[in-house]
Amino acid sequence: MSSYNRTAASTVTTQQTAYGYVPHEGVAILFLTLFALSTLLHAAQAAYFRMWWLLPTACLCGVGELVGWSGRLWSSFSPRAGNPYMMQITTTIIAPTPLIAVNFILLARIIRRLGPAYSRLTPKWYTRIFLTCDLIALVVQGGGGGLAASSHKPKTIQLGGNIMLGGIIFQFCAICAYTACGLDFLRHYTSSRPVRPLISSAERGVLDARLKLMIAALGFSTFVLFIRSIYRIVELADGWTGTIITTEIWFNIFDGGMVTLAIWAMNIAHPGLLLGSARSADTREGMYMKQIPSSSRSSLV
Repeated sequence: MSSYNRTAASTVTTQQTAYGYVPHEGVAILFLTLFALSTLLHAAQAAYFRMWWLLPTACLCGVGELVGWSGRLWSSFSPRAGNPYMMQITTTIIAPTPLIAVNFILLARIIRRLGPAYSRLTPKWYTRIFLTCDLIALVVQGGGGGLAASSHKPKTIQLGGNIMLGGIIFQFCAICAYTACGLDFLRHYTSSRPVRPLISSAERGVLDARLKLMIAALGFSTFVLFIRSIYRIVELADGWTGTIITTEIWFNIFDGGMVTLAIWAMNIAHPGLLLGSARSADTREGMYMKQIPSSSRSSLV
């Protein structure tokens, strides 16, 4: 980008941009670098551990964030342009949704490992219910974002924002329900009080150091995404020209920062390392199921 364009961008007043400020080039480059590295690492880890479900979840989140932060980098040079603004506002809202699905899937796998008898829902139903909620939230947010991005009418843009807000609120409620279910499971497991009778002694798994680290990482990821959801709800409720959405530092910390922490947490505390690869997980589950009477196996899934 030429020095002329940078100088021109620096002379634009905050009132002349849709952001209410001119996005910082250095901040955009920093987040682009972090998300690019995390996405590439997730792709490599998914291939190495044969956890292909991480490609349409964690990797897809990274790709979405890269698109969004590319829009913000573009805006740092062309702050008056409308396309990069709508590109980043839509993708940064939607992108973390697939990452939240990672948390939903991992909770089901942890429950299957430690003992479904301590959970009010079976692992299969955790996956069905919360992934369905995640998909609904994705469709609603995407629909609202598309409506807002494709229109120049203030009322239609506001309607799109309200639809996105509804999707984020729905997703926030799903995260709250998921967290409550997870805490309820851990409470019953640690106190050795199953919600259903144990079928056999093999049904209670061992909470070893790796599982503890996986649960800690899962809790941390859920917590920062919870904070990010609150920020987004307050931001959109405040309106397109409100104080929150027009303050860059809050976006950088409570959206970009929180999603970065969540996606890197899954790189560092990777389920392939802590729960085992797909092959080893299948072997362990097969050995476990052989110890359970065949008439009772269906209740565990």
